[in-house]
Amino acid sequence: MPFAAATADQRFVLDHVVRLDEIAATERFAAASPDVIEAVLDGVAQFAAGEWAPLAKIGDTVGAKWTPDGVVMPDGYAAAYRAYVEGGWGTIGVDEAWGGQGLPFVVQAAVLETLGTADMAFALAPTLTVGAIEALAHHGSHEQQATYLPKLATGEWTGTMNLTEPQAGSDVGALRSTATPRGDGTFSIKGTKIFISFGDHDMADNIVHLVLARTPDAPAGTRGISLFLVPKVRLNGTPNDVRVVSIEHKMGLHASPTCVLSFGDHDDCVGELIGPEFGGMRAMFTMMNNARLNVGLQGVQIAEGATQKAAAYARDRVQGAREGKAAAIVEHADVRRMLLRMKAQTMAARALVYYACGQVDRATLGDARAKERLEVMTPLAKAHATDLGNEVASLGVQIHGGMGYIEETGAARYFREARITPIYEGTNGIQAADLVGRKLALSNGGAFADLIADMRAEAQHATLVRLIDACESVGRRLQGLGNDDRQAASYPFLTMLSVASCGWLMERQARVPEADAVKRTVAAFYLDQIVPEALGLEAAANADASVLYALPADAF
Repeated sequence: MPFAAATADQRFVLDHVVRLDEIAATERFAAASPDVIEAVLDGVAQFAAGEWAPLAKIGDTVGAKWTPDGVVMPDGYAAAYRAYVEGGWGTIGVDEAWGGQGLPFVVQAAVLETLGTADMAFALAPTLTVGAIEALAHHGSHEQQATYLPKLATGEWTGTMNLTEPQAGSDVGALRSTATPRGDGTFSIKGTKIFISFGDHDMADNIVHLVLARTPDAPAGTRGISLFLVPKVRLNGTPNDVRVVSIEHKMGLHASPTCVLSFGDHDDCVGELIGPEFGGMRAMFTMMNNARLNVGLQGVQIAEGATQKAAAYARDRVQGAREGKAAAIVEHADVRRMLLRMKAQTMAARALVYYACGQVDRATLGDARAKERLEVMTPLAKAHATDLGNEVASLGVQIHGGMGYIEETGAARYFREARITPIYEGTNGIQAADLVGRKLALSNGGAFADLIADMRAEAQHATLVRLIDACESVGRRLQGLGNDDRQAASYPFLTMLSVASCGWLMERQARVPEADAVKRTVAAFYLDQIVPEALGLEAAANADASVLYALPADAF
């Protein structure tokens, strides 16, 4: 099946969900004219089809390999990555001051969607680099920015995020890596980090590691954490004391080397402090919030790829009969139900994630309301879009039938690669906890109330209105509960609010005069069949935590 980027729906969502024309009307983003956006979307679609999509199979079947001299990527990856750098695709959303094109973040997201749909594992390299750029742009010194951002912007150098340690997991405050002053303004870094995506590879001349560590006598927990810039290769061309110990053997993302990195085995790993001492969590959250939106975008990538593959198979696979004649399985009602659901959930996920990314740009322009909206939408975009990626990938396997369980068809790859997305960059359970623990309380509940008001002002479908009302009722109730009861309700509530948000954005698109029959039909399916499912979660969202703690731990 040839790769095809979803450029038409990307344009539609940028126009009618993001309302990119409002963003482009500002001086900061004046370059984002319709002609430029069309050229970017069409150009990256051609690039991804020609350079990245053909590598997805070898990336999955051969994968990255560890050697004593470092990680070696599969054949073709280094050349394709050079083509990415030469094409300027990494520069899209980077400020012009650092050699970027200065286009909106949401346009950069569209580029990453296309690259990731072609080969999600490969696209993790630029995705992590985007996060490193954000952290340095907001928290690095002018010298650090001038030295590192131009190389990161082009992709000549790649970036990583180093949080997790073997003993700490999601508890970042338990990390033990150390940073000891060397007396010249730099620090000696020592420790081990795990789960580092593209922590090593042979596609770029340097890798810029952003590493969380503790300085001597730092306070315990997250308050004592600082962020350090640790290059694989020092600026004088000598290797830093960073070693890739191993790469993980994973169920998916085989072309993305997930590394165990050891810093300072020979007490000669040199790093620079980014921002103030003990400012590590603030700087890292800049990077993580960016990453969470881009992981939500991976849900869109998986869903789009799985839907295209399933639809192509359903059109070609002849089995059974309809109206007395042999028929392709696309003619059977249950297969059509699954295909329509896949398409609806894919479009809904795209609308949700792009909407959140658009709030990044509005917040960049100084819109305080957009900044709060982004805070609320980030856990929804990360968690719900990745849940949908998993659902759609599973339906794709189902449509293929037994052949979907056979690796040669390629349907299973989407299913395997989707499964990590609800886990990394903060599990979806953590996103739900963040929603009910922090985001509902923003501005004394005003940010949540503002979202409800915006949805209610546009919603016309009766069931969508009921869901919005239910979200408001549950959200207000949760704000007055203790932690256990809030946490017990957090996931069903997150799903309810996410579906309400998607329904709002799907209905908005269907009302646009330019909406075609596909857009209107898919939106109708979403509103008539998926929105009512979310209403069924209201009982779970209103239940307290007592049943969850009714059994002793050993009963599980």
